[in-house]
Amino acid sequence: MFGSARLALAERYAGLLAGDGTVRGLIGPREVPRLWERHLINCAVVSELVPADASVCDIGSGAGLPGVVLAIARPDLRVTLVEPLLRRTAYLEAVVSELGLENCEVRRMRAEALHGQARYDVVTSRAVAPLPKLLAWSLPLVAPRGAVVAMKGARAAAEVADAAQVLRRLGCAAEVLELGAGAPTCLDPPTTVVRVVRSGSDVRG
Repeated sequence: MFGSARLALAERYAGLLAGDGTVRGLIGPREVPRLWERHLINCAVVSELVPADASVCDIGSGAGLPGVVLAIARPDLRVTLVEPLLRRTAYLEAVVSELGLENCEVRRMRAEALHGQARYDVVTSRAVAPLPKLLAWSLPLVAPRGAVVAMKGARAAAEVADAAQVLRRLGCAAEVLELGAGAPTCLDPPTTVVRVVRSGSDVRG
């Protein structure tokens, strides 16, 4: 998950979340004791769904979850953190600079502003919006053989069912996946994601 060469970076990021991230209101004080299980490891297991040397766009990045975690865990990735709010992008830029993440860039804008400008192998998000709205923001950013990977909670399957008509109209297929339930992470509960691809797409990885 975090190789030995990257674990120190993950520890430094955890310190930044617990410190400045809490001061800026990006992480609640009650989250600090469970940063690793609930946030870092919870996000790191998403890398299982990201192919090698992929480009990743993390929309509504907030405190950098999961985008910064993916950039730390996977130096082969090219990660773009998209966040419209100034105070959050200022924090993200400070984190990227402090950790020396050369494979990570921050862009202050809404996801819609990137439509028609860039395409990515994987577009990630974490608790950003209900699935239909999230797809409207994310799908135009996905490369032809790419995927949307949205971190969701216990209602993931219900969200997919509720969005069935939208998925059909967009020509997409969705699946709910649980990650990190087995050793060595043993997340309880596991990380639940919805992966969306265009129907018939041969997804990389």
